[in-house]
Amino acid sequence: MGKVHISKLTPGMVLEADAYNEADQLILPEGLKLTDKTIGKLTFYGIQNVLILDCPDMPADDAEEEEIETDPEKMSYSQRLKQTEEYKVFKENFENTVGELKSFLSDVVERNIPPDTTSIMDNITEMLHPPTGDVNVFDMIRNMKQYDDLTFAHSLNVGLICNVFGKWLGLNPEQIEIATQCGVMHDIGKLKIPETIIKKPAKLTDEEYTVVKTHPAEGYKLLKDYDINIHVKLAAYQHHEKVDGSGYPLGLTGDKMDMYAKMVAIADVYEAMTAVRIYRGSLSPFQVIEVFEQEGLQKYDTRMIMVFLENIVNTYLLNRVRLSDGREGDIVFINKQRLSKPVIKCGEEFVDLMKEHNISIVSIL
Repeated sequence: MGKVHISKLTPGMVLEADAYNEADQLILPEGLKLTDKTIGKLTFYGIQNVLILDCPDMPADDAEEEEIETDPEKMSYSQRLKQTEEYKVFKENFENTVGELKSFLSDVVERNIPPDTTSIMDNITEMLHPPTGDVNVFDMIRNMKQYDDLTFAHSLNVGLICNVFGKWLGLNPEQIEIATQCGVMHDIGKLKIPETIIKKPAKLTDEEYTVVKTHPAEGYKLLKDYDINIHVKLAAYQHHEKVDGSGYPLGLTGDKMDMYAKMVAIADVYEAMTAVRIYRGSLSPFQVIEVFEQEGLQKYDTRMIMVFLENIVNTYLLNRVRLSDGREGDIVFINKQRLSKPVIKCGEEFVDLMKEHNISIVSIL
């Protein structure tokens, strides 16, 4: 099959060659059969293309969608959530706000209209705090469908996550608003990248990927002369930096990174790994947390990433889950040493995932 863009990867494909990141570190070995988790790992490291073997059992493009369950007692957590009025209202507001965000960011880029996030921020407040009560934004955005305007949906999701993240970090209301604006506008530079590259379905060349990597600098150029908070400008510039210096475009270390850029960097990767994509469903939060624990604790601000992961895990305490061996049970205890490995009560048995190394949580039921 040859070189395949990450947007076309599906579980079951087999790597024809080792996959390396930009620092020439081996990420996935030759011959590995891809899973949702390993595709997520490629997303985590920003790898755009891998070599894939021809595989006769790969899913066809026209494969039928999974049959929708109608029995309430057999519905998954995701299916039940989508039946709620709370989700339906959130979805409608989300879709309207994505459209408004597209118009707003395009005006900044194409017509040089100064950015004014007032309306967007009002919409976000309404989504997070509707009259019926606060929503679990992580549940909501994990179950949103794939959007054609991925840059705008992703930007809105990152803004929503940064809003909640700010509360977890104990920021004041003004700081939380700044964090939200940083998330909403962090990817504005992508609008300066040719659509032929951004929407190219496969075979992104090394030269094209180099162009994509200019979007942080392009974002900063777009925003630098406007009368907006400096942190919003820096978040656009630095959201692909890592505290260990392995990021881009400047290779900054943690002491040189803006605080809000550090927040956006975490929210950006988490959203990319957990949101629904054309080539896969959303990954379980626990699968993503495991990748962060294994790969990311040195790449992100230590305090921020631990606050982020601990709060996400705690939102799923007592939730029912499915394990990789097919068993189902309830999360009854969080292991602070390994947040991705809680204790699950399956019937009368307690399964400690810290001890059961080959078992993981694959879905929330």
